[in-house]
Amino acid sequence: MKDKKFISVPVATAVGLGAIIGAGIFVLSGTTIALAGANALIAFVLVGVLAIIIAMELGELGSIMPHAKGASFSYIYEAFGSEMGFITGILLYFSFSTAIAAIALGFGSYLGSLVGLYTGYYPIIFAIILIFVLAIVNIVGIKKAAKADFYLVMVKLAILSIFVIAAVILAYTTKSLNTSNFVTPVAKDNISAIFAASIAVFFAYSGFQSISTFTSDVKGGANKAAKAIILSVVISMVFYILVVLALTLMVPASKYTISADPLAFALKYVHAPYSIYALVTIGALIATTSATLAMIMTSSRILYQIGDNKLLPKFFRNFNYKKDVSVNGVIISSLIGIVMLFSGNIYIIAAISNFGLLLSYLVASFAIIHFRRIKKFGTFKTPLYPFTIIAGIILLIVFILGMPREALDIGVVIILLLFMLYYFFIELKRDKVIKEELFK
Repeated sequence: MKDKKFISVPVATAVGLGAIIGAGIFVLSGTTIALAGANALIAFVLVGVLAIIIAMELGELGSIMPHAKGASFSYIYEAFGSEMGFITGILLYFSFSTAIAAIALGFGSYLGSLVGLYTGYYPIIFAIILIFVLAIVNIVGIKKAAKADFYLVMVKLAILSIFVIAAVILAYTTKSLNTSNFVTPVAKDNISAIFAASIAVFFAYSGFQSISTFTSDVKGGANKAAKAIILSVVISMVFYILVVLALTLMVPASKYTISADPLAFALKYVHAPYSIYALVTIGALIATTSATLAMIMTSSRILYQIGDNKLLPKFFRNFNYKKDVSVNGVIISSLIGIVMLFSGNIYIIAAISNFGLLLSYLVASFAIIHFRRIKKFGTFKTPLYPFTIIAGIILLIVFILGMPREALDIGVVIILLLFMLYYFFIELKRDKVIKEELFK
């Protein structure tokens, strides 16, 4: 009877897949092709490898602190204290609440395309309605939201499989398939273009962290939660590669632009039967719905955890333990998501979201080293330590340096503001300056 309170590994994996498969496949796959041409496949594989490394790290950290609800914030807070925890925690929260906008905008674009209202502010209006409805679903409670996500994920994986098969058939029957589809323009045939695409791709993989916000709720404990995290990344990586291949089979890489509905564009390009177009569009709506649902849930729990560690006012500690949901967190995250809908195109929104994610993953990698050094171990350990950690740190630094200027500027400004805000609050409560000796 007791086990009925827990979330099973398949359901936990589905929550991760729900957060990952949505923004990546249905929303950002076309953007990556627009940025890197056929080399988008390399970007998906490269970031997939990094995501697997980070997934293993979060699995280990989650097994060390199975009751933490704040994902990598909680691990960083425990490893390095309140200052680093506050800065990375707020950045991480801002990343996930911003991601709500990017994914919901994908929903609005697909719905607008389906009903013929894809111009002007219609996609944004549809996105706002989605965020409002899903905020209510989250307030109902995490376990009900997670179970709903499981069924949504099963449906969209089936639809994606149909899309891949249909793409192969359409490419063959319409004679759109030829080697020129995979030719990347000379201007994009370079490493910088691959890394530019990787920034968008990284956002697409980011959802697996949602599982680490409810590790203690997974049946079998932290070890099973770690396996669910890794499994969600591997499954997503396979589908990502298949879908990018399918898109390039139907449409030359040079035809893609930065847009929020690439699958719909590809099917229109080859004049696919309306039944296929409608089915895939419905799949996109389901995918972006479940991903938005997961992002609202994850961001609200991170905000609660920051408040619970007394780094934010009491208002943020409001938590309904009966329903296992941070009501105030859900409301605030949803409002931020709505505001961010007006901040730019899908790539800029994703890039802004990525800054906090990349930084939090980087510091979390050092947290693994910290806990290993003090011999604090969990039930799951990252394989091939320390080589996997070093590889992850190098890739994360490269991705941060390769981010769009707008995202870097915004990220640096936020970090400076958070530093000033943190020390302002410190100054209000302490009577004397704390002086640390860094060297003996």
